[in-house]
Amino acid sequence: MTDHITDSAATRPCLRLAKGRSKRLRAGHPWVFSNEIEMTPEAKALPPGSLVSLIDAGDERLGVATFNPHSLIAARVLSRRAADSIDRDFLAERLRAAQSLRDTLFDGPFYRLIHSEADGLPGLIVDRYGDVLAVQTNTAGMERLLPELLAAFDLVLQPKAVVLINDSPVRKLEGLDLEHRVAAGELAGPVELVENGCRFVADLTDGQKTGWFFDQRDNRAFVARLAKGRRVLDLYTYAGGFAIQAAKAGAAETVAVDRSELSLALADRAATLNGVTVQTVRAEVFAEMERLKAAGEMFGVVVADPPAFVKSKKDLGAGAKGYRKMARLAAALVEPGGFLFCASCSHHMPAEQFAEEISHGVHVAGRTGRIIRTSGAASDHPLHPLLPESAYLKAMIIQLD
Repeated sequence: MTDHITDSAATRPCLRLAKGRSKRLRAGHPWVFSNEIEMTPEAKALPPGSLVSLIDAGDERLGVATFNPHSLIAARVLSRRAADSIDRDFLAERLRAAQSLRDTLFDGPFYRLIHSEADGLPGLIVDRYGDVLAVQTNTAGMERLLPELLAAFDLVLQPKAVVLINDSPVRKLEGLDLEHRVAAGELAGPVELVENGCRFVADLTDGQKTGWFFDQRDNRAFVARLAKGRRVLDLYTYAGGFAIQAAKAGAAETVAVDRSELSLALADRAATLNGVTVQTVRAEVFAEMERLKAAGEMFGVVVADPPAFVKSKKDLGAGAKGYRKMARLAAALVEPGGFLFCASCSHHMPAEQFAEEISHGVHVAGRTGRIIRTSGAASDHPLHPLLPESAYLKAMIIQLD
């Protein structure tokens, strides 16, 4: 592990912005791009993730940032106060502010605690499961700050375990290896969480992303309200989020489909914990939708919340067709007057295009209807006001005739 770093404004290297290129930074944007910086030999020689003082062409200090000379987003602002030292206490202050917001929003300690730039810690994701933290350090800067972060977690939250789930491909853009390990404490099997009054199980050692998708919290609650007395089909169920909450809300029958045996085992455990019955089906989702249609099956609510179809810009064409096909197959399974929920967590899928593809798929299925709700991620996934493009989650609910 990296040694603890000592940082002070007096000893920190300075990174100079090119003449006339400080306007966006001064306007509040949290990123500085490589073409806005004087890339001197000294700047290029700084280790990726170094802390730097940002100064303009006239030597005015504009703040503190992490710097990676090899990345297009070269500097990420941590503080506008150039005198700040980036250490355990600084990070603890950011953690406390984020915790205060979440504790205002939610009843229990199960939420995304840190959502990168919006919480003043660019490149850091922290999901909280009571006394266990699932952490992603997605930039070289956050990777170098890891010892200070672990110390700050101890100071503010005293976690029983901290799990690094560093499997995001964005790490490769920062020159970082992928890894998945317990960085502090001990983890004995899956962890429990509570969402919307239901109990769930998340696997932080072998699960997807950071173990649970807190971003769909509000959408699950809304879908659950539609489920009472209806048959519900939850496609790409993962650990049963939509299915369990629908069953608990009084669905007449709930079917949960996923290709992963491990995921379905988590959904089965959650069903037991909540005293509900959910039929889990291991299958490829598109093939299962075709099979259900051929069998004449219809549902009052169909949920289609897939993994990202568009993992990079080059996947956009194929991914868009995937969402259209998903909507076409799913719409065919919705009874008249029933509801179709579709979501995309693909950062590279624009919201307008997603809405068009879903609407087109519904039309090709020969169905008409009305959009009753469009939404994004829950409130523990805030957005930096100047980074609207970071709103990755798109969801819509359509009532079909």
